Amino acid sequence: MTRPPADLTEHVFHQHRNLLFSVAYRVLGTAADAEDAVQDAWLKWSAADRSQVADPKAYLTRIVSNLALERLRSTRHKRETYVGPWLPEPILTGGDAAEAAVDAESVSMAMLVVLETLSPLERAVFVLKEVFDFSHAEIAEAVERSEAAVRQAAHRAREHVRARRPRFAADRSTQRGVTEQFFAAATGGDLNALMELLSPDVTLWTDGGGKVRQALRPVVGAETVAAWFAALGTVTYQGVEPAEMTAELVELNGGPGLVFRGPDRVIATVTFDFDTHGRITALHNVANPDKLRAVTEGTAHRVGTR
Repeated sequence: MTRPPADLTEHVFHQHRNLLFSVAYRVLGTAADAEDAVQDAWLKWSAADRSQVADPKAYLTRIVSNLALERLRSTRHKRETYVGPWLPEPILTGGDAAEAAVDAESVSMAMLVVLETLSPLERAVFVLKEVFDFSHAEIAEAVERSEAAVRQAAHRAREHVRARRPRFAADRSTQRGVTEQFFAAATGGDLNALMELLSPDVTLWTDGGGKVRQALRPVVGAETVAAWFAALGTVTYQGVEPAEMTAELVELNGGPGLVFRGPDRVIATVTFDFDTHGRITALHNVANPDKLRAVTEGTAHRVGTR
């Protein structure tokens, strides 16, 4: 049977590459693993008999979903034995503003942390159903389960996420404004200004993965968290002297975030959760160098659902 020319095969795959990464990243929570899943999907796609494929988008999504699910199962043990809190790998996001507003919550650090508490099957089913609006029948084919099993997994996942998902009542402009104020206060070492921006029971989660020194348990309370960030401008952090450290306000995982850099590398990222009044309720600080590669590369991902 005649196959399409190689350039057409590559063109079709490239058309759907952003979608494939978007699915894999939400299922896996790491950009590196998501890219590997997309690359494996390309190998399967290029070797397949595509003359029998009526819907390339559905076919490719099914491939990458299954690959991501398998990869998640194989990495689950590593995450269970991780040193300190395990946080998702942050990514720079960009693209159409309206699309970003719609998709921001599903790719936020807070939501990815919630998804981490699901079983691999529940997570894959939730992402495909709630984020990408696949039918139960389509998901059943993608994850190689019965439709009844998928419906049960979808129900469990939906209830679990509903009970734990963050509430994003503060609008995007408010979130950015508060982040800008936090940026100014943190880089200026203004403890009082920081405390005004934080909820009294704010929680800081830090992920060093045993590679760099970070808190092994959540840091709780406005005074303690404010002191943590106010000290950044006065102490050596990750081997970088205060005078050598720079910080930048960027979009991370669909919302405003901070990237801290030393002379030759990214040393940490910080993302935020907000309450209805725009106060910061949680911060996610990723400093594990293995999880900073996507930000270091500087490529903004489009992670929409289209």
